[in-house]
Amino acid sequence: MKITDLKVLRANRSVFCRIYTDEGIVGLGESGAWGFLEASAAALETMKEYLLGKDPLEIEHHWQYLYRFSHFRGAAVMGALSAIDIALWDIAGKYFHVPVYKLLGGKCRDKVRVYNHTAGRTEEELVENAVKGVEEGYTALGHLNPYLDEPRTKAYEDGNAAMLYKAERRIAKIREAVGEEVDLCLELHRRLEPGLAVQLSARLEPYNPMFLEDPIRPDNFDAMGQVAGRCRIPIATGERIHTVHEFEMLLERGACSYVRASLGVCGGFTGAKKIAAVAEAHHASLVPHNPLSPVMTSAVLNFAAATDNIAICEYPNPYAASTADHLTVSGVKLRQCDMVDHIPEFKDGYLEVPEGEGIGIDLVEGLEEKFPFRPHKILTRLNADGSICDQ
Repeated sequence: MKITDLKVLRANRSVFCRIYTDEGIVGLGESGAWGFLEASAAALETMKEYLLGKDPLEIEHHWQYLYRFSHFRGAAVMGALSAIDIALWDIAGKYFHVPVYKLLGGKCRDKVRVYNHTAGRTEEELVENAVKGVEEGYTALGHLNPYLDEPRTKAYEDGNAAMLYKAERRIAKIREAVGEEVDLCLELHRRLEPGLAVQLSARLEPYNPMFLEDPIRPDNFDAMGQVAGRCRIPIATGERIHTVHEFEMLLERGACSYVRASLGVCGGFTGAKKIAAVAEAHHASLVPHNPLSPVMTSAVLNFAAATDNIAICEYPNPYAASTADHLTVSGVKLRQCDMVDHIPEFKDGYLEVPEGEGIGIDLVEGLEEKFPFRPHKILTRLNADGSICDQ
């Protein structure tokens, strides 16, 4: 079996690739480069030349070749490699007539626990949506932002004291509203400096969050390690790093309890397997990062089914136009579920494991025409004084 073609598809807020073979088997993958999807699509076109004529089942070799050939990499390049890797595993599953999870070692679990994206532009809306999530059947609420999902065009005006008090008040209200049985996964969007992050963690301890995600900018592993060492709430981080080597350095510093590796930028199944092994050696669990389409959700579910040290998975709303549209309430009427042939069943806080061949999902015909590509615009929030506000 040989690879005959690679085609890039740009649709909605996503970039996919299809890899074709001379035996008629087609693999599907998705890039997770998020804000730089156009660059990732270009990287896919570059990598195509290498793949033509190759055996698609030599996945590890192709991964190493594309990972190491250019000496330079980043999110756009790793997003392309991730899409290719997922597509190659999809081909392998279809070739052997099994779900990808069987090729990764078989099931470690029969269903996958997930958390939703609980958004809120106001305190009242945040609490209301938290209650709604529980009513929908979620046993964990995620992407809970104690600083709200306000428009990026609105200047952020709170000082340190207000940041602490408001965050504590909002999480206290959510805990009271949803009870003691629901896990709260807090997304801090890199908003704080290390000292303030430690202060906030101490104030939030009574409400028992499952984790604090990216309380500070995650670029400095030493700084994240210092925060984690002084906080009694577990830290989650990792969505912005790409390689097993970076994750090893992160874990060696004790910088997190939950690893937020993204299959869309860490090298697909092949990269995520390596990261999971390193995490296991450090007694750390994975919470796969996934703000992407149902294609990536299906890939994540296969990975989670076959990986023991998965704590919980992020589940982007398939009935919204995209995660960005959901969190900002953009009003766009598209639905991601209409981009694919099906979505997994959700019940009592869990998603079913895909049982179809490969990753177990496909795109609808005419995708690019039905869902015109919408690139992310460069827009970040500012503080009241005009400086950058992470959100």
